[in-house]
Amino acid sequence: MLLFLEQCLNGLQFGLLLFLLAAGLTLVFGIMDMVNLAHGSLYMLGAYFAATFAALTGSFVLGALLALIATLLVGMAVELIALRRLYGRDHLDHVLGTFGLILFFNELVRLIWGPAGMNLGLPPSLNTFVEILPGVPYPTYRLVIIAVALLVALFLYVVVMRTRIGMLIRAGASNREMVGALGINIKLLYTFVFGLGAALAGLAGLLQAPILTVQIGMGENILIVAFVVVVIGGIGSIRGAFIAAIIVGLIDTLGRSFLPDLLRLMLSKEAAATAAPALSSMLIYLLMAIILVLRPEGLFPASGK
Repeated sequence: MLLFLEQCLNGLQFGLLLFLLAAGLTLVFGIMDMVNLAHGSLYMLGAYFAATFAALTGSFVLGALLALIATLLVGMAVELIALRRLYGRDHLDHVLGTFGLILFFNELVRLIWGPAGMNLGLPPSLNTFVEILPGVPYPTYRLVIIAVALLVALFLYVVVMRTRIGMLIRAGASNREMVGALGINIKLLYTFVFGLGAALAGLAGLLQAPILTVQIGMGENILIVAFVVVVIGGIGSIRGAFIAAIIVGLIDTLGRSFLPDLLRLMLSKEAAATAAPALSSMLIYLLMAIILVLRPEGLFPASGK
């Protein structure tokens, strides 16, 4: 039971990281109708910026704040220079254009930081454990990730549901042409939304950096899972991305932790060891397939967010 609780917390932490990545992705996809494969590159840049600025300033928190600002500026620059030329084109052009950005950013990172990975160390205050239950220590930093992601989720809810810019974002997700016809500078709105999405991706990357090695291409695998979250939650829906990310995080973590033991009850040890990793990876895609059959628009379509 204690192991199950710990793995549930790990699943929640992973799910909230997915939410940070998927929230920016679903905003860009839902409002700008842009299939942005380069979103994972912004996740990677957030991690590299954090490792660099933390080393320069000697402060993890200051390095993270500077990395967040840098990723926001890079995202806005990418929208202005590259993606603005893809508006109005079909999704194949978006895929090809943003795939080119993946190659560009991978080579840019290799040119600036070199091919070797980087490490982002934690300050002593975060490199500790908290006893969540008697005899159950849990890493402090993972609890910090959960808290930060929940605060960001609350911030996004307030911005999207309670502010004028949020009203424009919701209106843009429903009817971009009408927003433009009302005199709103739709290009400026797009730049803001893409910059916000880039900052969220960068935040996810810098939070994950102390746990994993910062390396070239680190955002490409997790981007696939983020797309699964967007599809399950509903394109353009922040609430859908939040709920779907937690579900996916829990299924992925608990599946990898307990499925091998369950399979050993029915299969030989060798067969279970072979089948468990594959089945664990398939669970979230199976969930996506079921959702697409039952609710093709996702759990919470944009019109219902």
